[in-house]
This record gives sequence, C-alpha cells and structure tokens, in this order.
Amino acid sequence: MTNQPYEGQQGQQGYDPYWQQAYEDPHAAQQYTQQWQGQTWETQMHAPAAPAPADTAYLPPQGYEPAGYQEPVYQEPVYEEPAYQEPVSAPAPAAASSGDYGPATLGGNSRVTDAQRARLEGRSPIIEPGMQPAALTAVLGLLLAGAAAVGSYALLVPLVLLQAVTAAGWFRLNGMWPARQGIALAFLGAVVADVALLAADRSPAAILGTLGVWVLLCLVLQLRSHADPDTRMYGLMATVASSALAIVAGGYLAASADAVSVGAASVAVAVLARALPLPTVASVVVSLLAAAGAGIAVGGMTGVGAEGALLGVGAGVCALIGHRVASYDYPSRFVHFTAGVALPLAAAAPAVYVLGRALG
Repeated sequence: MTNQPYEGQQGQQGYDPYWQQAYEDPHAAQQYTQQWQGQTWETQMHAPAAPAPADTAYLPPQGYEPAGYQEPVYQEPVYEEPAYQEPVSAPAPAAASSGDYGPATLGGNSRVTDAQRARLEGRSPIIEPGMQPAALTAVLGLLLAGAAAVGSYALLVPLVLLQAVTAAGWFRLNGMWPARQGIALAFLGAVVADVALLAADRSPAAILGTLGVWVLLCLVLQLRSHADPDTRMYGLMATVASSALAIVAGGYLAASADAVSVGAASVAVAVLARALPLPTVASVVVSLLAAAGAGIAVGGMTGVGAEGALLGVGAGVCALIGHRVASYDYPSRFVHFTAGVALPLAAAAPAVYVLGRALG
C-alpha cells in the first residue's frame, strides 16, 4: 500500500522529502531535532519526588479556596518622625569642679572630663577652681608674706612648696599625667635657681641663667626620646613651660622683703575675692579693688607706704591671669588643687620683683 497525503495536502505543502523520510522511518527525525543530554540543576540538587500516597493524592481543583481565606492586602510602610527629646543639660561649673570626671554621656566614654564635655556640647570649657583652692592660695600667699619679713631662708620654705605645686599642676593642666620625669625636671630647675639666687646674693641674673640652661637641657632630653614627633614636640613645650614657671616663681626670692609681703598679701586677697559668687565683670573689679586695698594696708606696715596700692593692683592682675589659665581646658579636682592654687602666685612673681624695684 502506498502512503499518499490526504487530498489537498500535496497541493498546499508540496512534496517534501524530509517529511516523507520521517514518515517512513520514525528515527530519522531525531537527527534534525536538538537533544539535551546534560543534567539540569533540579536533577543534580534534588532527589526525585516520591509519588503521593493513594489516600492523600487528591488535590483540590484549581481555583479552590478554603473557607475564610482572604487575599493578603499590601500596605505602604508608614514613616514616623522620631520624637524630639530635649538635650540633657550638663551640671553647673561649680558642681562639676567637685570631681575629676563627670557622668559618662558622650559616646559611652567614661573618661570624658567636664571641660571636654562642655567643649563638645558647644559650651565654654572654663571651670573656675572655687573657694577651697582660693583659700589654699590665700594661706600660701600669707605664708610667703610672713616668711619674707623673717628672712630669705625662711622665705625659701613656702617658695619651694609653691614651685613643686606649680610644676605638677602645669603638666596636669595640659592633660599630661603621669609625667614624673617632666615634673622632676621642672622642680629641679626651680631648686637650682633658688640655690643660684642665694649664692649670687639674690641677683636676678641667676634666674635668667638657670632658665637658659634648663631650656637647652629640656631640648636635649626630648631629642633622645623615641616617641613620635608630635608627642615629642608636645612634651617639649610642656616641660619648658613648666620649668619656666617654676623657675620664675623664684622672683620672690630676688625681690625685696617689703615688696614680697605686699605682693603676696595682695594676691591672697584678690583670689579670695575672685572666688565669691558674683558676675565675672563684677568679680574682677572687686578683686582688683581688694588687691589695691591690701597693698595699701600691708604697705603701711612696711616701708612701701601708699605706693603699695600700685604694687597690689599689678600683683592682682597677674594673679587673675594665672587663675584664668588654671580654669581652662582640663580643669579637674587635681588641677584645681595644684595649678589653681599655685599659678596665681607664680604668675605674680615677676610683677612683684619689677614693681618692687621701681617703687624703691
């Protein structure tokens, strides 16, 4: 029997030998068909699914939904503004000065000082020492004033104490602690200056000579340090400044006894007046008036006379500068009871010597 296309098929498609060969030989069409012989991801990664049991093979018809079924509805996420909270105010300066560090509120750092917190919060980092350091300054000033009336060697005892506190307080004021080598070096320079003053009959040239030698010594020691350049420069400046302040405080030993009595008493009164709870401008004015009054009073008991008012005002101005420096940047209890006590007296030493010589 001859296989022929149905009627009309040959007229529509024409004679095709490939179709004829595929009809006679079923395997001939496979050579024209692409065969995928690799393994797919499903055949490699998944085991063939087991046939469902007969009693659970029933599936609900397509479109079937169980009772109570609800199509999930997409909802746009709602953005809520975070509630604004008022910033917590930092403690007042008077209360903050009672401890080394305040409560840890910035970045979880428990070693943030009150002054650093004030700087980060945009407030002034000035925290004044307060009445207790001012009282210690007054006591030390009165000791200097009374010892000067006794003699040079009696004056040497409170002066050495002042120089030691000055050296320690300056390093802590600059945030460098512990700095035992720097403190020891600065204090040693002050002691050498005092010995040189006594040996040179209290000539101020001994202060200048010791200061020049100590600056050179500090430079040489810092050059031998193995720290990085920034740290060495910072340590050099702190050591030189601390040594200079401790050595310059020896000006009390170079000045006349009457000038030391007037100047030290004026500093004591000025710092006490500055610690009173008054506005800053009023406190400064009251401090200078108190220093002038103390100068007149002590000057009347010595040979300075009424000109002691000028000496008292000059010493008071320098004392207020030292008081301000001790209140800046790193104030803590240790700073207030070292730099806050010593810097007003140490800063006033050059004024006491110069004005004492000028007033005769």
